Amino acid sequence: MIGCAETGTGKTAAFLLPILSRLLREPAAVGVTRALVLAPTRELVTQIDDEVQGFAYHTPVSSVAVYGGVPMEPQERALKAGVDIVIATPGRLLDHMRSGVGDFSKLEVFVLDEADRMMDMGFWPDVRRIAEALPPSTERQTMLFSATMPDEVLKFADALAPDAVYLQVGSRRGPAATITHEARLLPAREKAAFLARYLRCSREQAIVFVNTRVGCERLARQLAASGLRAAAIHADRSQKERTAVIEAFRAGRIRTLVATDVAARGLDIDAIGLIVNYEVPRGLDTYVHRVGRTGRKDATGHALTLADPHEREALEQIEKAFGLKLVGDDAESASTDE
Repeated sequence: MIGCAETGTGKTAAFLLPILSRLLREPAAVGVTRALVLAPTRELVTQIDDEVQGFAYHTPVSSVAVYGGVPMEPQERALKAGVDIVIATPGRLLDHMRSGVGDFSKLEVFVLDEADRMMDMGFWPDVRRIAEALPPSTERQTMLFSATMPDEVLKFADALAPDAVYLQVGSRRGPAATITHEARLLPAREKAAFLARYLRCSREQAIVFVNTRVGCERLARQLAASGLRAAAIHADRSQKERTAVIEAFRAGRIRTLVATDVAARGLDIDAIGLIVNYEVPRGLDTYVHRVGRTGRKDATGHALTLADPHEREALEQIEKAFGLKLVGDDAESASTDE
């Protein structure tokens, strides 16, 4: 099955709840891994595992999160002992499988969450190697989920799950209707000062997305120097540091999270009311996933994009693709509901 739905509509619950129902309804031998969920980032893996722990708290169902940046030994012990559900990033899971750790011979359900992001990040060869080591597709259920499902992903999906049923809720590629969109055209040198003023006037917790890790750190320092409670999260930070920043953001100790696209997938925090694209995203799908961190679960949210005049063409592509009126005069802003 291929499932495509807008961000914040409950895709994680859509595959976890039926999996848990199946595992509880049809008990199997102890120590057998029955479900495998692959996700592109550590943050998404840990979030899915947290959901499993919450849903299955009063049941005997067990799970383990498998991802890089942390020691392999605890994960190895859990995989050897056998857990019902494994949630993993492709690279770290392959490391374990190459060492002969983990028995997936009785696997019943194989899920790829954020399938398009795994392709963007170059994980697809690893995904195919993992799939080849699992029981044949005729002997397992295979599911792919994402908020955007480009044609190239569908082609790869057909190889993993021939004759799959395609289910779509809402737009296949556009942002959720609960988000309002705004753009400001101003020179790059003025963005940081403008953003600091904007965030001081806003009452919302915000995620600010930038395109590079260096730019992420620089902007976080600039915002903090202006008196804002801001911190950076990107792939160069250790898992311990990333977890600490996210938990501080969840608890409200940090009001502004400056992030690269590592945080654009899977970060689900109800209080986020504002998303800022400090630079115009490099692709349409990236825009959808960034702004999708707000306006979740029928809540409303706002997305602000700061565009240097040189970025205007890219901004106009977003406007045209999603039917949004984002661009006004250089000294003005345009804001619209989708």
